[in-house]
Amino acid sequence: MFDTSETTAVKPDPSDARQWVKHLAAYRDPSTARSLFELGVTVGPFVALWALAWWSLSVSYWLTLAISIANGAFLLRLFTIQHDCGHGSFFRNRTASDWTGRALGVLTLTPYDVWRHSHSIHHSASGNLSHRGIGDINTLTVDEYNDRSAFGRLVYRLYRNPIVLFGLGPGYLFLVQNRLPLGFMNQARFWISAMGTNAAILVALGVIIFFGGLMPLLLIFLPSTLLAATAGMWLFYVQHQFEDAHWEEDDDWQLHDAALHGSSHYIMPAPLQWLSANIGIHHVHHLYSRIPFYRLPEVLRDHQVLAESNRMTIRESLRSARLHLWDTRQKRLLSFAEARALSH
Repeated sequence: MFDTSETTAVKPDPSDARQWVKHLAAYRDPSTARSLFELGVTVGPFVALWALAWWSLSVSYWLTLAISIANGAFLLRLFTIQHDCGHGSFFRNRTASDWTGRALGVLTLTPYDVWRHSHSIHHSASGNLSHRGIGDINTLTVDEYNDRSAFGRLVYRLYRNPIVLFGLGPGYLFLVQNRLPLGFMNQARFWISAMGTNAAILVALGVIIFFGGLMPLLLIFLPSTLLAATAGMWLFYVQHQFEDAHWEEDDDWQLHDAALHGSSHYIMPAPLQWLSANIGIHHVHHLYSRIPFYRLPEVLRDHQVLAESNRMTIRESLRSARLHLWDTRQKRLLSFAEARALSH
């Protein structure tokens, strides 16, 4: 058990996000044994379910599909572990974190070094209206939307439609877009990351086809990948797209305020919290991204004010899927209907 007595002796001012950053530093150190355990209890079931699904092809395709869908949850957890590796919070040794992340990137179809860079941009500019476009979900202000042409508004509405955002979008992102280092095409190290990951994926898929034909790809690989991608996209959406989120122009934007107030605390049942590696405790993660995911519950245990901050239930999160435009005057996210009513 980690000693947090030093962290609970002095309580920070709940309204001062920068004080929280200094305070949360006490939780940043990972445990190598715990990290290896978390990796093992995720990779192990993932491989076992893959093998079970492959065996079940000779019994029932429907059984194979059901097992593959269940395995998508473990693939999601592997991505969140890769996410921790990208922040250097999974192992004390940065090289160990990076190579673990690169290996997991083959399973998650995500070139690690490209993703790590774009995700660091997301963390450094989340909620900043002046720096949107990399590592985030495109969000327009009401004025920007109204200034667009009819075609431009249609494109944005299609992009924000749940069928596109959570149906077609995740598959396109992980199966197609991730194959190129989009946004960083002029830098060799990102090409190496993308092409190296692609080569490893092709080898793995080639081995699967050689020994099992197309059915393992169609009934195991694709269903688990698409389910994990969709769940991951939903989690990323609700972590920053909610009514009272935090968006400001560059002059008024402050990193720590945006982290604390612009990230949700997504309340999920314990099994879902485990399978998502506590990523729902997102406000604490954004405040101090070097905290390992398995230590985030410690923070909530020791600091009730953070446990009660930005809480969003699953039922409440469903409403956020209707919110698409940021109103800079009311400082809240609106639906298209609400934005239209403002102009009348």
